[in-house]
Amino acid sequence: MKLLDIDFVLTVDRTLMTDHHGKEFIGFMTTAPPVFFPEKLWMWIAAPKPKVDEYGRPVVAPYGLRKVEASLLEKGFKVAVIDPDYLEPYLERVKAVMIGHHDYFAFCPPSSEWWMLTGREPVNRRYLLRLMRLIARVKKTRNPDLKVIVAGPAAWQWLYVPDYVDEFMVDCIVEGESGEKAIPWLAQRILDGEELPRYLYVGPADSPSVEEIPVIKGLSVNGLIEVSRGCPRGCKFCSVTLRPFRHIPLDKIEAELRLHAEHGVHDGILHAEDVLLYGAVGVNVNPDAVLKLHALTKKYYKSFGWSHAALATVVQAQRRFKLISRLADMIFDEHMDFLGFQTGIETGSPRLVERDMRGKAAPYTPREWPDIVEEAFSILHEHNMIPAATLIIGLPGETEDDVYKTIELVERLKPYRSMIIPLFFVPMGAFRRKDWFLSIQLREEHAELLRICLLHSIRWAKEIIGKYMPGLRYAPVRWAMRLFLAWAEYGARRATAETILGFVEQAKERMARQEAREPLVKRIKARISGVFGRQPVEVPARAT
Repeated sequence: MKLLDIDFVLTVDRTLMTDHHGKEFIGFMTTAPPVFFPEKLWMWIAAPKPKVDEYGRPVVAPYGLRKVEASLLEKGFKVAVIDPDYLEPYLERVKAVMIGHHDYFAFCPPSSEWWMLTGREPVNRRYLLRLMRLIARVKKTRNPDLKVIVAGPAAWQWLYVPDYVDEFMVDCIVEGESGEKAIPWLAQRILDGEELPRYLYVGPADSPSVEEIPVIKGLSVNGLIEVSRGCPRGCKFCSVTLRPFRHIPLDKIEAELRLHAEHGVHDGILHAEDVLLYGAVGVNVNPDAVLKLHALTKKYYKSFGWSHAALATVVQAQRRFKLISRLADMIFDEHMDFLGFQTGIETGSPRLVERDMRGKAAPYTPREWPDIVEEAFSILHEHNMIPAATLIIGLPGETEDDVYKTIELVERLKPYRSMIIPLFFVPMGAFRRKDWFLSIQLREEHAELLRICLLHSIRWAKEIIGKYMPGLRYAPVRWAMRLFLAWAEYGARRATAETILGFVEQAKERMARQEAREPLVKRIKARISGVFGRQPVEVPARAT
């Protein structure tokens, strides 16, 4: 293999350095342990190896790495994104390796939920640990001057595992929106031979303006293109809402659309915390901006989805502007007959919405939230738009009545094409100092909620899978997915709240046995009384 003359390498483990067969939502399988299939087959389905060039550079790479790459290149640094399978020879000669990740140690939902429910490590954690062990081994034996920098949305997880910071010889943890300012600043310090801070916090005041956000230079995974950053809704459990709300100008969006189209990519994803708020001030929909964005996207992409959209925005957009109908008329054709995205229900309890996420319902009231959710699902069903919606189990102070209100809401959503995924509460955002929700805290009503969500999602997944993965190309993946769904449905229909709670008990026993077999220095104390109840290490905050 030929090697590039570079000083910095950007990488991530296999679960993110992949195109997921061109279907982004398949990537969620990497948040689970391999069940039903062996790990290699599980990874072939969820995270196949991408094409690489003669230097080990992947043809497509995660969008976040592409932004950091572009920032460094524009400032004159010699850098490249390198596939993890081709990383080792670069580690022997570069000055620094920089890793970004959405979920380093499987502490985020749904990874943490799978882990606690099954007692088995999710594959994203397994592959990240293998990558970090490779980097540490090369640094220790062949390149002691190599700097190891970890960043990205899940950088906060390193503060919970100081043993791993030492074991993997991490030089700097960068938390916050760091790609445009902090990472280039660190790169220059490395070239100048200056000391790096062990921890660097990038606060909202240091977030880049839209003018400072570069256009990516290489193709992103599944044609994903960012259109907005931040979120104005202010939910206490979310870290994204701590960032300022900004919209990427259409000329920059078009440059990235054109880049992909020129390389034969005509399917993609518009990324924002709420695509329907593109061009908005606060939570007030700007229909002209949204229509212009979609007309521009359709000029380059035959088909596309949204990363996220809010249910209250769906209702507002349709009630006030008939915007969902107008978008459907604009974008659906012989190449694209449905659109999928993620959204958040979080709870069916108006009390919790009032207390923790008033902005979630805006411009409507928390009291209206269950009706807003159902109306949004009805609108989306009518227009062949498919939400994958999350719920949060175990919000601080959640009562039995709150859970039953959520169950009642899920029952109301049965007629509408959708996926509904319950997730355990993880302390993030303004709730960062709260306690984790643990599987030992599962009550009968939680187990019932898990059961009805699973049955709902399986029912609609069997229909959706044909739309999402059509044609002969996806026949093996469709077959594997349908086999898994049949297995899951069999178990779900036989399950009761009591049997689910019993399964969780078995999972905890497996986790305890696994921990007892392995040296503690080689793994986090992931048992229920371990990491999922600890506070992060206290470190001084420092901004760029």
